Amino acid sequence: MADQQSLFREAVRSGLEGQGDLRVVGEARSGPEAVGEAERTSPDVAIVNIDLPVSGGSTLTAQIRERAPNCRVLVLGAEEDYGRLIELLDGGVAGYLTKEAPLSELVDATRTVHRGETLIPPRMLGPLLAALLRRRKERDSAYRRISHLTRREREVLVLLSEGADNDGIARALVISPQTARTHVQNILAKLSVHSRLEAAAFVTQNGILPDLVTL
Repeated sequence: MADQQSLFREAVRSGLEGQGDLRVVGEARSGPEAVGEAERTSPDVAIVNIDLPVSGGSTLTAQIRERAPNCRVLVLGAEEDYGRLIELLDGGVAGYLTKEAPLSELVDATRTVHRGETLIPPRMLGPLLAALLRRRKERDSAYRRISHLTRREREVLVLLSEGADNDGIARALVISPQTARTHVQNILAKLSVHSRLEAAAFVTQNGILPDLVTL
């Protein structure tokens, strides 16, 4: 159980250990502590606050699963945040509850996640599916736009998204700064964006960087 508030941890520990089939094997107050405890105890389920100090959410989930591969992560959030929920599911989270849920619901959620199921509050499913469909449409639109780029322009876009200026792009691709500038201008026009920053954000927000040089 990982949460920065000791009273909350004590309440959850008491509730979980009041069940005959559940046992708390460790507690943590921060992300690094949670990772360390997961590695030390190899729990079946880790219950973590999405906003733990130092690290939280999908990054923490990845770290826990790296150190304790058989551990499934149940995240507690302050509110029904659909954007973060999608990010968490992408990162391998097995379940999500808000901290407003009653303790009995957390107990049931722990058992559900332990059985290998993925748990999402029913009231969040409709908006979550709508958000996933919207993201799918946005991703498809992004791929259509980058399909108009030449291979060289995609290479330039990769460097652009990493913060390279014209001179940096020129050095990396062994071209002149003027040629680099021309490629950047072509990219902005084809992507229908107005600045290098917008182009970089386009790549990051749509998660297409890994595919840019392989398309």
